[in-house]
Amino acid sequence: MSVAAILPLALKDLSFAAGGRTIIDRVSLEIAAGPSTIILGANGAGKSVLMRLMHGLLAPSSGAVLWREQGAKTLRRRQAMVFQRPVMLRRSALANVVYALRAAGTARDECEAQAIEALDSVGLRHRAASPARVLSGGEQQRLALARAWALHPEVLFLDEPTASLDPSATREIETVIKAFDAAGTKVVMATHNLAQARRLGDEVIYLHAGRVIERAPVDEFLARPATVEAAAFIRGELPWT
Repeated sequence: MSVAAILPLALKDLSFAAGGRTIIDRVSLEIAAGPSTIILGANGAGKSVLMRLMHGLLAPSSGAVLWREQGAKTLRRRQAMVFQRPVMLRRSALANVVYALRAAGTARDECEAQAIEALDSVGLRHRAASPARVLSGGEQQRLALARAWALHPEVLFLDEPTASLDPSATREIETVIKAFDAAGTKVVMATHNLAQARRLGDEVIYLHAGRVIERAPVDEFLARPATVEAAAFIRGELPWT
């Protein structure tokens, strides 16, 4: 029996406010299966909050986040999120992945083999027994991706996963992200890095002051932005100048 897809994801007039400030302002869009989507915007545009709303970590102040398949257990197993600074549990790299599998409902006797396979997929099998918290920043990020890989998610949200990494570690992470994309996972990634958007993205959703003001194929967006705000961002101009 085939399993119903959780995509498309529809955001309906979505808003989020905190501390008396509107951070996400009446966003309506649909995220469909297929090519990778980059959520692009300056720092403070609301990218991280929008990702957390889509993933279900935050509840909207108004509007709705609607998956095609709404079951809580289904969504927990079939979508994953990796953050800029991943949380590492106080246990080995292997045990971190096993924990994610157990939390998602994987049978106990299947967890270790699946976890080793996931570590192998990100080049960390040799670090399986190492405490996760002693790994380098790049290795910790790859471990976070291994936890996601083990679940074979339909959708992977990435919140600026290379923002604090050096160029070598960034290349390693981007290689893993491309592998997710090639395996059929829908990648939705927030970044403010134009070069990274070009390397990893198929389409751009441009966020400015909490609002989606442009959506286009990545090459078209970078070559011919349709809005003044996007053009200024591409030129590297500060949003308050």
